[in-house]
Amino acid sequence: MRVLVGCETSGVVRRAFDALGHDAWSCDLLPADDGSNRHIVGDVRDLLGDDWDLLAVMHPPCTRLCNSGVRWLNDPVQKNPPDEASPAEKLAWAGLSIDERRVIMHRLLDEGAALFSDCWNAPIARVAVENPVMHRYAKERIRNYQQPAQTVQPWWFGDPAFKATSFYLRGLPKLAAATRLTPPASGTEEHKQWSKVHRATPGPDRWKLRSVTYPGIAAAMAEQWGGHAMQEAAE
Repeated sequence: MRVLVGCETSGVVRRAFDALGHDAWSCDLLPADDGSNRHIVGDVRDLLGDDWDLLAVMHPPCTRLCNSGVRWLNDPVQKNPPDEASPAEKLAWAGLSIDERRVIMHRLLDEGAALFSDCWNAPIARVAVENPVMHRYAKERIRNYQQPAQTVQPWWFGDPAFKATSFYLRGLPKLAAATRLTPPASGTEEHKQWSKVHRATPGPDRWKLRSVTYPGIAAAMAEQWGGHAMQEAAE
């Protein structure tokens, strides 16, 4: 199957599909961390019409879409400018009025929703988009919006970590849990290790840690979603 993995720099999902023999490519505005020649630097939307069998969009910009960020839309009082703001906006942020900051925040919301919407409605038979649960303003901006099909945890698939991951699915089945681990008790050192994504300290690389895809989930995607696509193609 021809598989496009959008918004991924790590190559984790691309490699999982590639390991099972699929013609898998990743795409992001940034280069691939592993230097692979099967990574395209650019906007994933420019590739959506290239006759793919399966699209998996793993880490689209979601800060402005998710429930945890909705409060900043109309009350953007945070000290630091949003990461997605332009360089000029970041320089001017401290001196902007609340209304001027609101204009920026709503533009970023529109941009994030447009990316999600274009991927969700791509001319591809099978689509999976990872994203947290959205607030109502984001939902209103997305064409043919549907609720996420499921929310999974890495420890369902053998990875010792907590990171609730929601998938919006079209033409694909829900992922079935593989090797479920037993979560450690709250307050233990092991529990802290499993929670490292949520405990990450602010910094330039925090976004990478928080957007990581664990290998167990990636393997399940390749096996189950890739297998589903192969079965449909054979029928």
